[in-house]
Amino acid sequence: MRETRVASRYAKSFIGLCIDQGKLEEAYNDMSLIVDTCAGSKELKLLLKSPIIKPEKKVKVFKEVFSKHIGTLSNTFISIITKHGRENYLAEIAIQFQQQYKEHKKIITAIVSSAAGLDENIRSAVLKTIEDSVKSEVELLEKKNEKLIGGLVIRIGDKQYDASIQRSINDLKKTFNQRHFTAN
Repeated sequence: MRETRVASRYAKSFIGLCIDQGKLEEAYNDMSLIVDTCAGSKELKLLLKSPIIKPEKKVKVFKEVFSKHIGTLSNTFISIITKHGRENYLAEIAIQFQQQYKEHKKIITAIVSSAAGLDENIRSAVLKTIEDSVKSEVELLEKKNEKLIGGLVIRIGDKQYDASIQRSINDLKKTFNQRHFTAN
């Protein structure tokens, strides 16, 4: 909980600075790269959390890993949080930055689960339907879930629309269990 609170504060400060300097899109891309890199590297996560490795060494590693791929503002931000001993929050700060960016831009994330994935026609139809219903830009994330058998489940925030075959089968089971049928 504390980690998220600290990360949220740093992300909020950084997003404000990025907006002021007109570097919001660039910083979003930089933070996305940091999130992806941290998620894909166990060694980098360990480096971030290590109290043994000195901040100067961590700054050198960050520059080696990120400096050619991210902007000056993001590099400076990483140096500042490292000098203040907050480098262990870097991945969480980047995640919080992404979330706050989406809130600022009013981008809604919709998670679509299906048994086999969506083809391009269905994907664009689902995206258009969701955008029309929420009247906002939508980021569509796809997940495969073979338990669904067919159909799809759409989750937006705390709301869920379940149009899966598995749901239909479960509804039929409930209906049959609630009614007593007699054979003639």
